[in-house]
Amino acid sequence: MSKRPVEIGPTGIQTADNIESLRLARGVSQRQLAALVAELDRPLSHTAISRIERIRRRCDVDDLVTIAAAFGISPMTLLVPSGAAQETGHRG
Repeated sequence: MSKRPVEIGPTGIQTADNIESLRLARGVSQRQLAALVAELDRPLSHTAISRIERIRRRCDVDDLVTIAAAFGISPMTLLVPSGAAQETGHRG
């Protein structure tokens, strides 16, 4: 029995792009991000992070909040269109 493809909408795609862009901009590897997230009591393997970034896995709300916390930003920053994900979450 084959697996159903994961259906991910535009916001999920934007979130995946933002996570990857922010991670790369900060010079953090997928393994390092996985370790940061694990420190926040949300075990997420580097493979899971890779799958989120490649739009092969949904980023659920708990994942989103914990990834944002690991980066020290608001979860909203990961949801908005590109460019905003590279900001630190400050409003001005």
